[in-house]
Amino acid sequence: MGDAEIIPIGTRGRPGRGAGKQPSSAARGLAPSKGGGARSAAKRQADSQRPAEDPVALHPDAPAEADATPHDAQPGGGGPQARPYRGPGAPGGRAAEQRPTPVADVLAEAERAAVTTRERHPLRGIPTGEWLAAFQHAAVELFGEQWEPKLAEFLAFLRRRVTGDYIVDEYGFDPEITERFLIAALRPIAQKWFRIEVRGVENIPTTGGALVVSNHSGTVPVDGLMTAVSVFDHTGRNLRALGADLVFKMPIVSTAARKGGATLACSEDAERMLRGGELVGVWPEGFKGIGKPYADRYKLQRFGRGGFVSAALRTGVPIIPLAVVGAEEIYPLVGNIPSLARLLGVPYIPITPLFPLLGPLGLVPLPSKWLLEFGEPIRTDEYEPGAADDPMLVFDVTDQVRETIQQTLYSLLMQRQSIFR
Repeated sequence: MGDAEIIPIGTRGRPGRGAGKQPSSAARGLAPSKGGGARSAAKRQADSQRPAEDPVALHPDAPAEADATPHDAQPGGGGPQARPYRGPGAPGGRAAEQRPTPVADVLAEAERAAVTTRERHPLRGIPTGEWLAAFQHAAVELFGEQWEPKLAEFLAFLRRRVTGDYIVDEYGFDPEITERFLIAALRPIAQKWFRIEVRGVENIPTTGGALVVSNHSGTVPVDGLMTAVSVFDHTGRNLRALGADLVFKMPIVSTAARKGGATLACSEDAERMLRGGELVGVWPEGFKGIGKPYADRYKLQRFGRGGFVSAALRTGVPIIPLAVVGAEEIYPLVGNIPSLARLLGVPYIPITPLFPLLGPLGLVPLPSKWLLEFGEPIRTDEYEPGAADDPMLVFDVTDQVRETIQQTLYSLLMQRQSIFR
């Protein structure tokens, strides 16, 4: 054993491999290069992408292994036998045109790709003109050929809202917000969903104060909103609604109502607006009208004490009766929950054929056909001063207005072909 030759493992007896004199090719591949981490990473990337069967291209002095197991026995039972070299230049090797790319070229290309990927911005190279052309094309597709004036008008609107250069009257009415947003949002519902047909628009005065008195129905006061949209679209005038106390106690609804021109239903505010030449709308039935059962549809409830008539008599403005057909069918009221209504502090909790059975889907109103007819004005300027303090006169005028609306409702119901058309 003293004279035995020690052969390192994995050298197969060849000198210089694992003997400590020079590193093997495998060890040289694992050692980091002097160029730093970036070059080593690129080299490892290039080595990983090189085909597995091409190790001899980098080390032509190393013998290539055959496809068989590297430790096949020699014929006759000898030790391991080295396979003959089958490089590109040897017989049976690959053709010269299939020689892999030299390592230096691969590393240089990898370094150039890394620098280009790291430094190039995703939007670099797209001209500004192409961005502008794309923006103009998108604007034309969305807003039409007149998109530039519309954009300028919208920017001017934003500037006025930010700088506070807009008008709000003493009641909180914001004409710009009302016309551009509230009415614009409600207009498709009035025209496409309810398909409102308006009659007797010529009875609404173009200027000066007037009082529009209408029946109230629909479980939810949608008829007031649709009336305001119809009046504005046909006359250009804003209908200043008189709302109940509950409307102005609700956090979001109260703000929208104020900006939309509504105010509290009291004689003082009504008379002040009528003297100011406003077109005022009132629904004397109140919650008794919108909360009545479906079986009592189009049967007018009591018109209160005639406060609206007193306001018209004191200001001398005409009273315009309005009959609305179609609102009764949007939420057919078939039940109520009085205990829950008292707990929540609301007049009633409606039960309809779709709500609360279908949840939020039951809140979608049915697309009934609406008819609005404005009757001939009832003049009040012919009465003597102080006529508003005569209770019998106020009662007679109130009954006259109520009977006019009721008869118009019956007439419109006979003319309507069906609920939905």
